[in-house]
Amino acid sequence: MAGLVPAIHACDPASLGQDVDARDDPGHDELECRAMMLSPHLRYGLIAAVVALALDQASKLWLLHVFDIANRGAVQVTPFFDLVLAWNTGISYGWFSEAGATGQAMMLAFKVVAVLVLAIWMTRAGTLAATIGLGLIIGGAIGNGIDRLAYGAVVDFALFHAQFGGKTYSWYVFNLADAAIVAGVAALLYDSFFGQPAAKAP
Repeated sequence: MAGLVPAIHACDPASLGQDVDARDDPGHDELECRAMMLSPHLRYGLIAAVVALALDQASKLWLLHVFDIANRGAVQVTPFFDLVLAWNTGISYGWFSEAGATGQAMMLAFKVVAVLVLAIWMTRAGTLAATIGLGLIIGGAIGNGIDRLAYGAVVDFALFHAQFGGKTYSWYVFNLADAAIVAGVAALLYDSFFGQPAAKAP
């Protein structure tokens, strides 16, 4: 009877890649073990990435093709917030916007590598805040990367401004992808300073 009962193997990181009982499927056991070692919050990070990406792209498509922001100029929404189309050839918030075609290609390649590194980090993150923060950064980076591939520049449209002493002070024109990246970085900083440390294995 005992020979009919499948063997149960502990998920030991040191045992990955080693042979197990011949009756079992080593490849299946190893994949299952690796899946168990992923961050328990990974699903929420993936959801955060998809939501950030979807909202970013939906807002840009609506503003470009439905609202027709290109032919409207600056549209005042509130006394301190305008919608205005800005084609950003740099990175977030207009930095390095003077880069040429070679610089554009280098920034896109760097973004691809960064997304891959962040994705690996997200699968191993030990807290919910870090996982969601990384998901937001990944979703925002992919959103801006899609713009760069589709238009050769990132679609920015949100402009905050304020008047003090008769002078107008404006922030950089940005989009929802930039906002997601900033929120993700804030979540990582919060987790770094106030998050619970991962429990140590006995």
